[in-house]
Order: sequence, then C-alpha cells, then structure tokens
Amino acid sequence: MSANKAFSLLRASSPTISAGILSADLMHLSSELALLEGTGIKAVHFDVMDGRFVPMMTTGPVFIRAVKTSLLKDVHLMIQDPQVKVKDYVDAGADIITVHVESCKDIRPLLRELGTMENKNDPDRGLIRGVALNPGTPVKVIEPLLDDVEMIVVLAVDPAVRGQTFMDSTGSRFAQLKEMVSAAHKETLLCIDGGVKRDNIAAIAQMGADLVVSGSALFDGKTLLENARFMLNALKLPAN
Repeated sequence: MSANKAFSLLRASSPTISAGILSADLMHLSSELALLEGTGIKAVHFDVMDGRFVPMMTTGPVFIRAVKTSLLKDVHLMIQDPQVKVKDYVDAGADIITVHVESCKDIRPLLRELGTMENKNDPDRGLIRGVALNPGTPVKVIEPLLDDVEMIVVLAVDPAVRGQTFMDSTGSRFAQLKEMVSAAHKETLLCIDGGVKRDNIAAIAQMGADLVVSGSALFDGKTLLENARFMLNALKLPAN
C-alpha cells in the first residue's frame, strides 16, 4: 500500500465524517459545503447508484466534477461491473474510490488498476482505494485484498433497501474486521456507512472507525453547523 497525502490527511483527522451529499439541498450546495469546510469534516460522500447493482439511480461523473470543494471527494460506487466506468470517476476528480466486493466476479484487478491511476485534483495527493462490504457478505472475503486497498467500508444497512436502520450486527462485523487488519499489520482506514444518526453516533464512535458516513443527520435543512459540531464531538468522545 503506497502512502499518499489524501490517506495521511484522513489518518491524521481520524475519527472524522464523510458528509453524504444525497441528503443535501442541491440548490444551496455550494454554501453548505463551504460551511462544512470550516469544521473538522474532511470529505464529501457521493453515493453513485446505477439501478442495477442496487434498484435506485443517483448521480454520475458529470455531477461529481461540477461540485467545487476543498473537501476530499469520497466516491462510493454502488454499480455493477465498476471496472467499465471507474476511470470516468477518477477523471471527474475523485480522491477516494470505493467499489463493492460483490459488484463483479473478481475485484482485485480493478483495485490494482486503481493503484496505477493519478489523482486529477493533485497528482501528489494520491488516490485512496476503498472496498465495501454489504451486511450479508462475510468479512473474511476482504483478507485476500488487504494489500490492494487503503480503506475498507462496512455497510450498516443493505443499500438495495430503502428506509433501514443501523443493523445491530455491524458492531461484531466491524470488530472482526479490525482484528483481521491488525493481525495483518496493515494501516488501513476503516469506515462505517449507513444509518448513522444523532441518536446513535456516540455508540458508533465506540466501535473505533476512522471515517463515518452521515448524510441526513447533517443536512436536515435547519442547523448544518450545529449538526456537524454535534456529530464530530460525539465521534471524538474517548472510548469507555
């Protein structure tokens, strides 16, 4: 795993939040992102859904390129056969590209290809390669990929189903992942995504993630700065 500035920034800021842009007010996106840039939040999270890997359809490279922000662009590809389109998202300015282990027969060649690509925002910044696990996928499938990723994302909800809450099984799955990464002596960033709210962020913080994705808990149309500060403060509370 090669070191890069984007990785070092998230490691130094851990734990921090990646702000889920799907919940934002797109008519005021520029001003809302500007507010977040003044907090400890370090990334903006784009959920890319293609209507095939998951039933919903969201956004694509054109939108990601158009978003202007100093935050890291955290692009989560929930698409079938991502190897066909991943370069488009790198060219659109992604700093983090996360692909699902379930999205194609063998994800390793794609991760290795990503390792040769250049960050279009700043070549010295580097790309962070992420791999995501759906709730029903055994954590052990990640083990052969540890040499080819900088980040692992544990989904706390099934992305194919709307309106779910944070799954209770996430804690044990995340603990298993942490043990695996530690045993392999890797410096991999660990992320939790899905169902993160104001009323469970403190409990999630105790799991020890480096990065937590949250959207609606931030972008509620009312008090973005207050929400961001509340979530960050809860996330950084010391473990019991």
